[in-house]
Amino acid sequence: MARDILKTLKAEHDALRELFAELKETTDRGIKKREGLLEEIEASLLPHAKWEEQVFYPAFQERADRDGQQTYAEALTEHHAVENSVIPEVHAAEPGTPEFAGRTKVFGEFIEHHAREEEKTMFRMARELFTSEERAQLDEHYEAWKQSDAAANLIAAEKAKAGIRGAVKSLTH
Repeated sequence: MARDILKTLKAEHDALRELFAELKETTDRGIKKREGLLEEIEASLLPHAKWEEQVFYPAFQERADRDGQQTYAEALTEHHAVENSVIPEVHAAEPGTPEFAGRTKVFGEFIEHHAREEEKTMFRMARELFTSEERAQLDEHYEAWKQSDAAANLIAAEKAKAGIRGAVKSLTH
């Protein structure tokens, strides 16, 4: 099968959907399970989101018409809302509590909404804006980037930021 960044990103969306469904099935007693699933979600989501923000979205924006520009702005705003509000709220809750369950449910709903919109609108536009060769190149670039030190450092920094924001939120609530 030919490489295609849109297929790769869609597959990652599907994997996240499965992780959130598994997380939703946990109980307040499943603290270790919840912590592990949250770790897996972030390990999948952070590189995906950061690469989209740094590479895919700017390339998309460069070629997009007015509707595409709006789609770009919406996608980026949703990323920022998750990064700056939703994830810190999750980290501010103890994994063995109903608050954690509620916050991770909202987190999952946010990701589901974003992924569905991206797949339905942005990916459809991107198929017209990028040739299959360009989509294959983007896919190769993404795969290489995920293995790089730069990606590892960025992810570590994002996790630390989320933890700090979560700690601040828990102190101020």
